[in-house]
Amino acid sequence: MKDLLLKIIDEYLEIFPNEKERLSQFIKYLKEHNDKEITDWNNTDGHVVVGGFIYNKTNNKFLMLYHNDLDSFLYPGGHIESNDNNPLDTAKREIYEETGINNITEIPIKDNRLVPIDIDTHVIPYNERINLKEHFHYEFRYLFIIDDTKEIKLELNEVSKYKWVSINELKEDNNYQEIVKKIEELI
Repeated sequence: MKDLLLKIIDEYLEIFPNEKERLSQFIKYLKEHNDKEITDWNNTDGHVVVGGFIYNKTNNKFLMLYHNDLDSFLYPGGHIESNDNNPLDTAKREIYEETGINNITEIPIKDNRLVPIDIDTHVIPYNERINLKEHFHYEFRYLFIIDDTKEIKLELNEVSKYKWVSINELKEDNNYQEIVKKIEELI
């Protein structure tokens, strides 16, 4: 998986060369860790995760889930597991597990559909519920589109409610300022 992730990052940087500095910590992390370490939840150096912004073109809004452990609304996503084939399939699996939605289509930014719309590094605080120390999440963020949603079926162990938000509401969140610019160009 590690070699695939490095290849995807290289292709991503062909599109967004000005983000090389932003991704330097992630690249260093991947080069210093093996496949098992990058998917190990107990690796306090961090681990690789994926997320997916789900755009509903019927209501022109994005799905946000209330993540219990992080005490905030975030887009669906989760950890890459050792048996996952690639980050895009992981994003789809995580979205289905957290929401029950399986009728999503990725919006590619390159011929290689594995290249995400954004790659981010952020700190995850100590998780008291599972006694997991503060660590980094190295994240591939994808953009998906759906025509409508019949029903959201939440995975209540991780998330407890959801809401649909406009692009303007996403813009108001400092965590999403950069990705919102990219999303606006694609939808």
